Amino acid sequence: QVQLVESGGGLVQAGGSLRLSCAASIRIISAMGWFRQAPGKEREFVAAISWDGSRTRYADSVKGRFTISRDNTKNMVYLQMNSLKPEDTAVYYCAAMQDYSAYGVNYWGQGTQVTVSS
Repeated sequence: QVQLVESGGGLVQAGGSLRLSCAASIRIISAMGWFRQAPGKEREFVAAISWDGSRTRYADSVKGRFTISRDNTKNMVYLQMNSLKPEDTAVYYCAAMQDYSAYGVNYWGQGTQVTVSS
């Protein structure tokens, strides 16, 4: 059983930055991703990174503002979020994905709250 633990969420003003971290309990040889869920909305894809970190992809809404990265030596995945907007407010979830090119998830973290004030 893989455990994923997110950290780094918080309250930030619009235009600010946050860096989310995800710690995995074991080495994960799979694509990893970040998803988010705003109140009253469905969970949505944010970003994904291939197992070796050579490929990344993003939702159009965050492209150019967010950067996903990973450090396999530390079993860590990160999401650098810049130029934050109020509409980025959501619970952010780390995920061990079934495939880099799809959206299926094998394991979820518990989530971390990100609130962007206007």
